Amino acid sequence: MRTAMGVWRWRRNPLRRPTDLFEAWVAFAALVCVIVVAPAIGWVAGLRVDGTLQQAAQEQRQERHLVPAVVVRPAPEPTAEVSADASAQRSAPRRTQIVAAWTAPDGSSHEGTVPAAEEPPRAGDRFRIWTDARGRLVGQPLDPSAAAFHAGMAGLAAALGVAALGETVRRLVVRRLVHRRYIRLDRAWAAAGPDWGRAGAGS
Repeated sequence: MRTAMGVWRWRRNPLRRPTDLFEAWVAFAALVCVIVVAPAIGWVAGLRVDGTLQQAAQEQRQERHLVPAVVVRPAPEPTAEVSADASAQRSAPRRTQIVAAWTAPDGSSHEGTVPAAEEPPRAGDRFRIWTDARGRLVGQPLDPSAAAFHAGMAGLAAALGVAALGETVRRLVVRRLVHRRYIRLDRAWAAAGPDWGRAGAGS
């Protein structure tokens, strides 16, 4: 509102310089960018990202299957490697690895190393894992609510980016205008300075 009033104030002000009105219009354009353009771009970006992620989530739900698995035995411990930061390795939590067996949706049998579902794992325990149609281990499908959340964050980031860009352009323009005003002031002062204070100067 202050920016809009500034544009109106500078329209017919006798003290207005050409750069004053231009600066007011730049500020008004930046305000419109922040209030209108940035939210619109954020909304469109969020919708596009949400559509892409929701499609990916649907494809993952169709291609990935939750199948039962059974614990066969504990997995062998990996060979210890020398590290410069041994204390960090000791403090990092690690899930127990087990050898499990499962049957894929296509009927093939598989056996591999997976993280234990419960601690401590016991042979014969049953749990479920995500696999593709051929029984290969895959990650959990993307949840639709998680996809919507990521899309919202993407839209918000796009809106903030556009708003920040508009404000940055406004600041750069104002800085350039102020620099030009100082140059003109220095020139005017240099022209009037020698006669400043002299009796009858300018008469």
